[in-house]
Amino acid sequence: MTTESPRWFKSSYSNNGGACVEVAANLAAAHGTVPVRDSKDPHGPTLAFDTTAWTAFVAGIKAGDFTA
Repeated sequence: MTTESPRWFKSSYSNNGGACVEVAANLAAAHGTVPVRDSKDPHGPTLAFDTTAWTAFVAGIKAGDFTA
């Protein structure tokens, strides 16, 4: 059995100010989860979101539901 490794990426909207997260969306189809981590601590803890929850979160961001 082979295990696919996460391919981490930051959003193109990241301004390199240090407050970034990285996402490994390549695991969504095979594992049903989207891992997320702090870009400043790549060896630290990782959160794993269900793909449905992650999709709803991204849609909310695009719709402006999380404005400050």
